Amino acid sequence: MITKINNKNWVRNFISGVFYLLLLSFSPLLLTSCEDMLKPESDLVEFEEDHTLNHATDSVYSVMGIINKMQIIADRVVLLGEVRGDLVVPTDAANNDLKHLSAFDFKESNRYNQISDYYAVINNCNFYLAHVDTAMQRRGRNLFMREYAAVKSYRAWTYLQLAQAYGEVPLILTPLMTEKEAREAMNQPRVGIKAICDTFIDDLTPYVGVNLPEFGPVNGMSSDYFFIPMRALLGDLCLWAGRYQEAARWYHDYLTDRYEPVKMNLQRTSWPNSSQLVTPNDRYTTSGEVITYIPMEARVFDGVISNLPNLFNSTTENNYFYELTASSAMSKISADQIYCLENDIPGATTKDTVYVARTGFNRSEYVGDLRFASNFTLRSYGTQNEYSEYNSYTQNVSKITSSRIPLYRATMIYLRYAEALNRAGYPQTAFAILKYGICDEVLQNRVDAEEIKAAGELVTFDSNVFRLEEVLGIHSLGSGDSHANAYYELPQPENALANRQDTVNYQIPLVEDMIITEMALEGAFEGYRFNDLMRVALRRGDSSYLAAPIARRNGESDNGLYQLLMDPKNWYLPQP
Repeated sequence: MITKINNKNWVRNFISGVFYLLLLSFSPLLLTSCEDMLKPESDLVEFEEDHTLNHATDSVYSVMGIINKMQIIADRVVLLGEVRGDLVVPTDAANNDLKHLSAFDFKESNRYNQISDYYAVINNCNFYLAHVDTAMQRRGRNLFMREYAAVKSYRAWTYLQLAQAYGEVPLILTPLMTEKEAREAMNQPRVGIKAICDTFIDDLTPYVGVNLPEFGPVNGMSSDYFFIPMRALLGDLCLWAGRYQEAARWYHDYLTDRYEPVKMNLQRTSWPNSSQLVTPNDRYTTSGEVITYIPMEARVFDGVISNLPNLFNSTTENNYFYELTASSAMSKISADQIYCLENDIPGATTKDTVYVARTGFNRSEYVGDLRFASNFTLRSYGTQNEYSEYNSYTQNVSKITSSRIPLYRATMIYLRYAEALNRAGYPQTAFAILKYGICDEVLQNRVDAEEIKAAGELVTFDSNVFRLEEVLGIHSLGSGDSHANAYYELPQPENALANRQDTVNYQIPLVEDMIITEMALEGAFEGYRFNDLMRVALRRGDSSYLAAPIARRNGESDNGLYQLLMDPKNWYLPQP
């Protein structure tokens, strides 16, 4: 068996990940013992070094084996993004590892600190990319190029998650089959998130035009959702790398694809009118716009199941004792929004603009933006005996499901597109996405000609596909008719500045603040928040952008936590 390093077995887990792929691909070898497979001198390892994946079943099973490895890190990606952020806090019932994550008191022994699980995905990808026969063709089509491109995107996405969790990490692009190789690889100089992004931007770009694989239904789910859209991923990589013009182009090209355009989400939670403020109508849900997710198993017997429902929701399994809940900061961000209603006036050509009052609701979550109330419910379960094994409150976060962990959905891509446009120097267009939605008519009416000309193809939209009546400002998904909201406006300096560029420079950080707030309203509980704060803090060279909101997540500022987070080294999990 592989020996331990520093009393850890992470290297063993790291290199053994590839063997799951091998087991799926080579059924005649299934009788080989696990012990033999984990020996560096195993005949199986030597045999597989020279093997090429050149059968369709090899390729399909290998890709599904990689997805199986991604299931292991799926929950963790969400938890590390939320528990380290300011929108979610652990309850008294939370396990100690969640509490330590929230306090940034990281231990190597923390159950959520398993770097080898990420490298198991990466090693599977590296093995596949090194051994698949990319030259094989059938009927004039490259047989495995779709899977090859998909696996490249899995590897790049996993490295992005790895860097967000651990900071600087070893960049390994070849399969590791022995402990010696793993030891040497993990001891090489480590690279940061920008270098990782630059590497994979170059790695993915040649495969942008390759279609995604078509595996059909898998366990009752459409496998179309299992694959990452490469242009959206390239947008993310460029956004993190500070290559904003390129990021905006990749997002734009993905959203406006000629054959599969991605339109704005029009489903929202709203008040019927200003006199009916008891229960909002049209429950807002994100499920219909999910683009990519990691499928999870329904039973432990079948593989990896998600534990997120038991952490965020009251279930019979946890006796209603949820372990994570919305923070005071989340409630405040939502309540700070101003809900606007446009009401028709009989016989008039204009509409009446009403701003909803901030008191008198039967649920405090109804104040301000309604997305929080739509996705988060906390209710008393009635009077409980003090000796009852059940919690007296029940909590439900409707975004949390056991069947899948979403990676990409349309509205979040639009928000990142806005972030990239803003940083590329186009704050008017970025703000228009928040307030009005985006289409040619909005651009002509809400963005000046100079910015439209400068942005060029980054802001071109087919008027036959993106029509004014079918777009909606993202802020309107929870805050009413934002297009009419006089309190939700593009920031302007109090006094005229020397030139137009000075005004743009003034607007960019303020519009960015609005985008990051909108990301909190839209993406809460989905695993984005800490990384969004970190990205802006790194961009601005200002640790307080991350430290201040996290230190205030319980209402009052925690100075000890603030000082801890002012040093970026404390943002990341420890590595072996």
